[in-house]
Amino acid sequence: QVQLIEFGGGLVQPGGSLTLSCAALGFTFSDYIQSWYRQAPGKERELVASISKADGTTNYADSVKGRFTISRDNSKNTVYLQMNSLKPEDTAVYYCQAVGGAFSRWGPGTQVTVSV
Repeated sequence: QVQLIEFGGGLVQPGGSLTLSCAALGFTFSDYIQSWYRQAPGKERELVASISKADGTTNYADSVKGRFTISRDNSKNTVYLQMNSLKPEDTAVYYCQAVGGAFSRWGPGTQVTVSV
């Protein structure tokens, strides 16, 4: 079965850190671009970060540059999102996505809440 599963969401205080993981099952992980998106209540889903399938080129939303780091381990079929200096406005459901050509898969999402 082809699927993505996110792990690592939770409640964290402002200024804290959290690492999200996304495991891929049932397809060749290394063949696809991996991305993290997020969706806050009442807002559209937005791209947070992406990483290429080959040379590890990364791309970040301006709002997270310098605070978040995306990485991938093709041997473990896993993509990570290290989030530092978290702010209340980072509160959202975070989704991972694998995409390439006509192929696209989303995970079910994991909630991240940044609050005192």
